[in-house]
Amino acid sequence: MNPHPASSPLLALAARLAPRHGYNATPLPCIRILRSETILEDVPVLYRPGAVFVLQGSKQGFLNGEVYRYDADHYLAVSVPVPFRMASQASPGQPLLAIYFDFDLHLAAEIVTILEGPLGHDEREKARSLVSSRMVPSIADVLQRLLHALHHPQELAILGPGLLRELHYRVLIGPQGGSLMVALRRNGATGRIVQSLSLIRERYNEGLSVPELAATVGMSVPSYYAGFKSLTGNTPIQYIKALRLHEARLMIARRKGSIAAIAAEVGYASPAQFSRDFRRHFRRSPSEETQWMREHLGEPV
Repeated sequence: MNPHPASSPLLALAARLAPRHGYNATPLPCIRILRSETILEDVPVLYRPGAVFVLQGSKQGFLNGEVYRYDADHYLAVSVPVPFRMASQASPGQPLLAIYFDFDLHLAAEIVTILEGPLGHDEREKARSLVSSRMVPSIADVLQRLLHALHHPQELAILGPGLLRELHYRVLIGPQGGSLMVALRRNGATGRIVQSLSLIRERYNEGLSVPELAATVGMSVPSYYAGFKSLTGNTPIQYIKALRLHEARLMIARRKGSIAAIAAEVGYASPAQFSRDFRRHFRRSPSEETQWMREHLGEPV
């Protein structure tokens, strides 16, 4: 797939920041650049809140029967951490180059509050965990300026905070930014679901139950279950299991202990059950998945 002409000035800047295969760190912890030369199919992923801008190659996300495109013409925005399946297209001749941008949630919330003042918001807008939007010149422009600054430490020190603030703003006022803002606003029923996601993140290795989670945020079990499924595309139990497995995957790749010890740390009482669930989710054993990660994503950071 040929890069979109608007992305061409970005490619050289991004390529120099991503010399190695897999994820490349940058001087800004919230910005990583992925280089991949491999076609991938049906890969489980769990993205942090933020956005992914693909400059070359293409990706598709699959969640709850919907397909989300992110390529040179579209970017993917993520309002809450959500497990989904992903496919990507790339080749050695035209490697996939993608910018991964993690939201500063405090800054995002501040911008949402400011935007609500003069603009208000549509109460009928539905919160969405994933949003695929068409790339617009204003976002390409701030990305180019940000990548340029990443090559120049003095410029980054002076202009970096303002560029990151602008990038947050551009994403939040984008074509489908309203769906993101409903989730980031954390008001009403959606806010309670998002609050419970934070609780799950803190206590995912405990024996959380759906009634307990619903009670913690003051919702009935049916309302909580329906709202959770609508926002994340997963049931609460599916979400907790996926989070445990993704956390374990990182621990294993970082050699944090034996499989049995890691299984226990993420909340599994049975190492055998952990291994079965791991293989079912990732389609590989823990050792096979670690090797796959190093080959396709580089060393975990």
